[in-house]
Amino acid sequence: MERRRRVGVAALALLLLLLSACHGRELIVENHDQSLIYDHTLAKTLVEYASAVYMTDLTALYAWTCSRCNDLTQDFEMRSLIVDVEKCLQAFVGIAHNLNAIIVAIRGTQENSVQNWIEDLIWKQLDISYPNMPNAKVHSGFFSSYNNTILRLAITSAVRKARKTYGDINVIVTGHSMGGAMAAFCALDLAISLGSDNVQLMTFGQPRVGNAVFASYFAKYVPNTIRLVHGHDIVPHLPPYFSFLSKRTYHHFPREVWINDSEDNATEQICDASGEDPKCCRCLSILSLSIQDHFTYLGVDMEADDWSTCRIITAQSVEQLRKDLASNIIMRKNDVDVLIVENGVQTDWSSSR
Repeated sequence: MERRRRVGVAALALLLLLLSACHGRELIVENHDQSLIYDHTLAKTLVEYASAVYMTDLTALYAWTCSRCNDLTQDFEMRSLIVDVEKCLQAFVGIAHNLNAIIVAIRGTQENSVQNWIEDLIWKQLDISYPNMPNAKVHSGFFSSYNNTILRLAITSAVRKARKTYGDINVIVTGHSMGGAMAAFCALDLAISLGSDNVQLMTFGQPRVGNAVFASYFAKYVPNTIRLVHGHDIVPHLPPYFSFLSKRTYHHFPREVWINDSEDNATEQICDASGEDPKCCRCLSILSLSIQDHFTYLGVDMEADDWSTCRIITAQSVEQLRKDLASNIIMRKNDVDVLIVENGVQTDWSSSR
């Protein structure tokens, strides 16, 4: 596992040198909005959901019996399990009764090489306009992975069905890494359709997804947003932010909560409303940025439980889940929708069958 996590010294040095331009000095932005309250207990709960969506045993995830499906999330009621084998995407929607909320958790692509994915983020440019938001530009890969795959329609449908059953309860969207990036687009989409007061977003180790104009729109539509950054995690620094070209390059939306660990305790710093608070993680030395900090948040493991090729794992898990559903091995009180895409063909399953 350590070998998989470790990035070669030369490659990391190159990344850090390329990033050095994005940490220029700038005026400190005063925090004008003190209304948002960060809830540490909620964060401890949501990070478990963001971790659970990495599990590759779909049968255990479906039945909510996986090794990460316990502790603060043990009363979760699965309502929809969504898998795209071809694109290595996975998500689930369900009810957290202790929070009286609908939970949406999204897992992004996790292939063998995290290093290659990070290198891609270094060079990725703003290359697509967000619909109905003048001058707002976003990362086409993150945007397309949510909007142009099974995820958007399946999650929207699952949320609407859950609200029809349980009433107009709030929706909380979460994800880690690329899953956090897609969770951001999901939360924005749901907030526009359901209303800003009904949607909350909390991500972990999320990269930047759009420019400053997009960040401004996002803050308006999804004001109840928290982005947690663990210590020296390199991913939230990508794609690069250039202070001298702040209107033309990537820009985080607010609000960051920066978690710093020490031997004795951990501090959680609530950052300002700019999205790019120079007193938070952006104050770090370039040479101190780390991939290691990306894989643990609030003491929870954020890695996939199997790092083989995602498509192989997913295909095997899908086949096993189909067998278990067909043989009625899995018994549930409520219907759980299962939507699977393989080679462009979508299959719908339900526990009521």
